[in-house]
Amino acid sequence: MANEYVLYYKPECPYCQKVLAFLEEAKLELPMKNIHEGTIQQDLINIGGKKQVPCLIINGEALYESDDIIKFLKEN
Repeated sequence: MANEYVLYYKPECPYCQKVLAFLEEAKLELPMKNIHEGTIQQDLINIGGKKQVPCLIINGEALYESDDIIKFLKEN
C-alpha cells in the first residue's frame, strides 16, 4: 500500500516556505492544502489537534516542524 501524504501550509509562513523550497529543489510533488481556504484549517485541527503549519499528514498522522518534515521526506 502506498503512503498517503498531504502538506498543510499557509503561503506567508517562513517555515512553510522552507518546506516548499525543499520540495521544489528535490522535484517532489505532494498534495497541498492552504489553511486559508474554506474549512481546511478546521480539517487540520481535527486531524492533528492544532492549527500549526507546516504539517505533513502521513497516513492520517501529523508531523510538525519544517526540519522534521524535510528530514522525513529525504528519508522516504
